[in-house]
Amino acid sequence: MKIALLIICISILSFISACSDNNAREVFVNRDTTITSANAITDLFIDSTLLELYIDSNKTDEANASLMRNFYKSRNYQYAWFTSKGLAQQANAFWNLHNHFISYSQDSSLHNDHLHQLMDELMIPDSIRIPSTKIIRQTELQLTDHFFKYAHYAFNGKIDPEEFKWYIPRKKIDAVSLLDSLIEHKGKDIDNWAPVNSLYKHVKDNLLVYYEWQKNKSLPVIGPIENTLRKGDSADILPAIKQYLSVTGDLAHNDDSQTFNDEFEKAVKRFQKRFGLKQDGVIGKDFSTEINVSVQKRIEQLLVNLERMRWLPPRPGGTFIVANIPAFRLLIFENKKKVFESDIVVGKEGTGTVIFTDSLKYIVFSPYWNLPASIVRNEIEPAIHRNPNYLQRNNMEITGYNNGLPVIRQKPGSGNALGLVKFIFPNNYNIYFHDTPSKYLFERDKRAFSHGCIRVRKPEEMANYLLKNQPEWTQTKINAAMHAGEEKWVTLKTSVPVFITYFTAWVDEDNLLHFRDDIYGHDKKLADRLFTQ
Repeated sequence: MKIALLIICISILSFISACSDNNAREVFVNRDTTITSANAITDLFIDSTLLELYIDSNKTDEANASLMRNFYKSRNYQYAWFTSKGLAQQANAFWNLHNHFISYSQDSSLHNDHLHQLMDELMIPDSIRIPSTKIIRQTELQLTDHFFKYAHYAFNGKIDPEEFKWYIPRKKIDAVSLLDSLIEHKGKDIDNWAPVNSLYKHVKDNLLVYYEWQKNKSLPVIGPIENTLRKGDSADILPAIKQYLSVTGDLAHNDDSQTFNDEFEKAVKRFQKRFGLKQDGVIGKDFSTEINVSVQKRIEQLLVNLERMRWLPPRPGGTFIVANIPAFRLLIFENKKKVFESDIVVGKEGTGTVIFTDSLKYIVFSPYWNLPASIVRNEIEPAIHRNPNYLQRNNMEITGYNNGLPVIRQKPGSGNALGLVKFIFPNNYNIYFHDTPSKYLFERDKRAFSHGCIRVRKPEEMANYLLKNQPEWTQTKINAAMHAGEEKWVTLKTSVPVFITYFTAWVDEDNLLHFRDDIYGHDKKLADRLFTQ
């Protein structure tokens, strides 16, 4: 049926303000007049005047107002959430998904008492209450408005990533197409409909497990572990640790003995792997620290990382490189499968490695190191004053001056700070991957020591992999170029996307949940925004 043109006063609801890009270019959609009451999927239509009244009355922000106009124009103002028989299937599916998101994200900013009351009443099975045309019309527009706010938060992230020096381009979603798809499929297979990556889904699943553990108090409180424990030892505290590792899945078969046996040693090593500790099977100070982090803190850590995962663009096809700063780990993926991994050293606090993306284009063998002006000013000049032979002893030379500051580079060689090879993905931050003569640093669990660039433990193997499709660069030739003492640039036939990321919680390819320290304090800053608003 057609709704008569009435000027009514729609109840004003207090909604949260959706994050919007005020500089974004508005997209205009023409009204699809080919849709009529004869071929529409519902016999309910809303008048455009009432839509504009809703937008004005609720002071809907420009971004959402544009989305609402374009959405209803594209369907010639058909209802999206109702049919003549009542609430449509997609409305039930969306509302359940929406409530689930509020529950696991602990984000009450999407909750609206009035709208929730309306939906709770409308979703009562076999309800004898028949809502008025006004209530249906009001709920229709509120649900559409709310969907676009939900889509922004749930699939695009609540916080602007650039506030946290995250310069990987944020994922873009077409919220109108997303809603069209939901309606077209009537809310079926909604888990696959949601535009979130597999990383997000796996972490979210683990978050739900932590909520259960918190609710049921499944994880015992261990307390400080005073003495170092290893295989063969006995201690009163071991039954509690065994119970903890049994709940987390690290210990396959729990027992309440006080003996540190072979099976328990394997469980300790698995726990150490998941927390980035040395996998020696010995319970020490770091193990004690990690096992005593509260369930609530782990929940907050998972929520912070879920927010970051909403920012991520879709994974590229083909080959790409991911360096995760808190994990001190570099991975290469090919067709979504891990084909290479290496330990890395990242920037220390204060000269931290920037979070961004670019494309690796060049490999430089036997590289010069062109020292940044900040290092020359803060480190090299004072060293020269202390020792006039400093440059010669470190195989360095002055190539000129810039505003009175010497321009210095270190010549190729085994003692070069960049080692024997570097990998360049041109960027504004002067960050690249490189070899290092300081191999001993890779033996540390925590490896934040550089000035911002990323040192790779297995640079020769990485060069071999990246040049595998350039047959003139054999392993022998690569090794020779690394030790030639003469700089040689090689351009990759196909550039490789590089993502420098910051995740302190994730699920790996073996379905193991990992946690890492917040070495730059980014988690804390993001948590302050997420949990105090």
